[in-house]
Amino acid sequence: MVTWDELFRKGDFAAREPTWSVRRFAALLAERGAKRVLDLGCGAGRHVVFLAREGFEVHGLDSSAEALRICRERLREAGLRATLVQADMREIPYPDGAFDAVLAIASLYHGTLADIKRTLAELRRVLVPGGLALLEFKSKRSFRYGKGVEIEPGTYIPDTGEDAGIPHHYSDREEVEGLLAGFRILEINHMERVFEGKRPSGRWEVWAERVP
Repeated sequence: MVTWDELFRKGDFAAREPTWSVRRFAALLAERGAKRVLDLGCGAGRHVVFLAREGFEVHGLDSSAEALRICRERLREAGLRATLVQADMREIPYPDGAFDAVLAIASLYHGTLADIKRTLAELRRVLVPGGLALLEFKSKRSFRYGKGVEIEPGTYIPDTGEDAGIPHHYSDREEVEGLLAGFRILEINHMERVFEGKRPSGRWEVWAERVP
């Protein structure tokens, strides 16, 4: 099975520009006076760099040493600072209520349903009450849903694409809403991008607030 370090060495996840959603999320955080932000599964750091440039105290967590090396180099090039931690997102090494906001872009769904539940419990734990989260879940409307090796209902290891060999869990809206029982959902949108020329890769984008 391919590893995240191998994928980052190949340059498959080298995007530098933040997504439009993260730009919008940053504006909301500034409006609410949020200071400390955790990027969960930060990868090569496109959102770490962006949020640091926007003036937030940013912490980036990823399991890949290679991803964090790239992120650290990008921060250095930009003359910015952030705290980077190599860890499993299912065991976030921070105390309760450490962050005003958490984002998990293209990271949360890489695992089994049990992994996602565990990560969300940790994510909620490190958020302050009322803290904001921007989360992505893979959609069952994606063209790769049902393809590859099924390791449990809804979870597949694809054998094609840039992230072949990495587990993906696919959710419908009902499952997403059930997973977020400890949050108040502010907004949920189904997003699609064209993948490999013509086929849609769907995801659920959720804006949520931690309830006490």
